[in-house]
Amino acid sequence: MPVVALIGTLDTKGVEYGWLRERLLRTGVDVLVIDAGVAGEPRIPADITRAEVARAAGADLARLRAQADRGVSVTEMAKGAEEIVRRLHGQGRLHGVLALGGSGGTSIATRAMRGLPLGVPKLMVSSMAAGDVGPFVGTSDIAMMYSIVDIAGVNRISAPILANAADAIAGMAKGYAAAAPAPTDERPLVAATMAGVTTPGVDAARERLTELGYEVLVFHTVGPGGRTLETLAGQGLLAGVLDLTLSELADDLVGGHFGAGPDRLRTAGRQGVPQVVSPGALDMVKFGPLASLPERFRTRHVHVHNPAVTVIRTNASECAHLGRGIAAKLRAATGPTALCLPLRGLSSLGATGGIYHDPVVDGTLFSALREGLRGSTVHVREFDTHINDPAFGRATADLLHRLITG
Repeated sequence: MPVVALIGTLDTKGVEYGWLRERLLRTGVDVLVIDAGVAGEPRIPADITRAEVARAAGADLARLRAQADRGVSVTEMAKGAEEIVRRLHGQGRLHGVLALGGSGGTSIATRAMRGLPLGVPKLMVSSMAAGDVGPFVGTSDIAMMYSIVDIAGVNRISAPILANAADAIAGMAKGYAAAAPAPTDERPLVAATMAGVTTPGVDAARERLTELGYEVLVFHTVGPGGRTLETLAGQGLLAGVLDLTLSELADDLVGGHFGAGPDRLRTAGRQGVPQVVSPGALDMVKFGPLASLPERFRTRHVHVHNPAVTVIRTNASECAHLGRGIAAKLRAATGPTALCLPLRGLSSLGATGGIYHDPVVDGTLFSALREGLRGSTVHVREFDTHINDPAFGRATADLLHRLITG
């Protein structure tokens, strides 16, 4: 029978977890309740007690209670919950995880969820889910459900939401438990980066790489996408990286909303993974809805890409800075690395006739890249094409194949 783990603080959320457990049992799954509370007494019995969770973290429950430091308790119980669910999954005794919580409960449960492999069903019902969930989700496949009201009793608003969550995780756990093991795919993995404004070129590259015998993972460059790519490169899972879309670097530099942090464009090089890089989408910085655009940028060339994304055009100073930074990262690479420059535009907005078409500003970027890589082992290739020209995409794929195969 599929098993769903419930991770929660049973001193403060015991009633809600008891309700969830009964709902789950009626769906035909088994339930393991894991108590991650510290302060008060549990209001329902747990299958895995808080003392066991603390021990799994290398901590002592009595000492945590005596310290009465909520931050320390949350950190230690999160660590212990992560160890517990990893152990259960490794034993074949866990097919899904469900949790409820505010900021503390969400922090505990999502750390545990992030410790599980991709594909294991993970559902977090949280009062934090309508805000920035990046710190909770990280690079995992956690599903976040907004609780609408705080997790404080079962009422006419929370009951249907909790019921939906229970039914959803039960269905996912049944599917996960029944699924046959995935056939072993011997094709080498390649990661590629893409945004809406670079899709045609990356699609052409992806199709060519598939023809050449690779399995291609495409990451959307909106922050988590870039961070996940770096994580996989660091784990040694990738045969190569086709990094044709670097917009996250512009967001990090200028203050956009979709940056990926300082490790972006470092890990593949540090690990010696063959990589082909292009400065795709560096002609823009991405923000959220138009109302979220800071006042200082409103005199720039603003474009509403869609209701959720507003962009501004990068200027010459920013492009020069980006070029120098990218060159420094590529120079540090320990594996075969190539830079491909599409001289006729970096995005669909930067094509000839496009609103961000500016060969002079793009030229500042290209010049900084050329100068920064002068005398290095990075192979620089220039193409008299736009980044979304299918010929450019296919050429970058062929080049990566040559770097991988030597």
